Amino acid sequence: MDTGTHLVVGLGLAGLAYVDPVVAANPSVATAVLIGTVAGSQAPDLDTLLRFKGNAVYIKNHRGLSHSIPALFIWTALISGLLWLFFDGLPMAHVTMWVFIAVAFHVFTDLFNTYGTQALRPFSDRWVSWNIIHIFDPVIFLSHILAIFLWALQLARPEVLFPLLYVFIAVYYIWRSWVHHDLESRLYKKDASYKPGDRYTLIPTVHLHHWQIIKQGTDGWFTLGEYKNGTIKWIDRVTCDNHPAVDASKSHPNIASFLYFTSFACAEVREHPWGYEVRWMDVRYRHRKQYPFVAVLMMDTKFRTLDSYVGWVSESRLEKKLRVDLY
Repeated sequence: MDTGTHLVVGLGLAGLAYVDPVVAANPSVATAVLIGTVAGSQAPDLDTLLRFKGNAVYIKNHRGLSHSIPALFIWTALISGLLWLFFDGLPMAHVTMWVFIAVAFHVFTDLFNTYGTQALRPFSDRWVSWNIIHIFDPVIFLSHILAIFLWALQLARPEVLFPLLYVFIAVYYIWRSWVHHDLESRLYKKDASYKPGDRYTLIPTVHLHHWQIIKQGTDGWFTLGEYKNGTIKWIDRVTCDNHPAVDASKSHPNIASFLYFTSFACAEVREHPWGYEVRWMDVRYRHRKQYPFVAVLMMDTKFRTLDSYVGWVSESRLEKKLRVDLY
């Protein structure tokens, strides 16, 4: 989820906490739980600070250890401990439970989008991304905004309103998961160009009935399309180059970080008088006929690094960031 949605979810969980009689009976405890659920819903994304160490470090580690199984308990302990310091006489078992719910809910919901997390660490360091819910989902966001609005104006009791909200959210997640599985498993039947061995990945958008499609062939190419109104429309085809410069680029730290994060990387090689430009693209992210999530390495004719960049960027900005002295 995006930061704004995590925020409203934190507020929503504070409302849900009123089903706990201990929270509902004491305004001080309710306030502590509110602070705890909001903080817990944001805490795993504090690894955004890794941007200060560079894009490569951020891309490799964002939603990694901070979203792992041990992190669930570490974040809960830190937030609950701070609340214990600032509030007297808190029923810590109840407060800690609600903080843990907020942290765990953050990590759980992040599994449903395309970026994914390493939520299985330390048992596995693979990225888990189920591609079911867009990073910003209007249904989830607006339903929370409506419930918080009704709560703020005292038009509905939180112990009634928020259980209904989260029953609705649970049903919504189940429905989206079923739709995603059903569509993805049947895409090959709707694709007139299907060949045995083709693999399909369905990517959510902000529109409920509009999906992006990635078709991966057996001979090193990706076809990008969209599923809308029951039909497939192919809009681009990306062929991955097989070149010694591609193999050489994989040992560079920026490229290695990029490839560690995504299994949908495709390399393109451009030859220049001074050497090679190897551009790795994550084909999951296509915007305005471009692939803005890239890792680029400039090398001389002996595959020695001249310059590099990894991150989100437009074509014009990339040209400004990467410059090679030809003389």
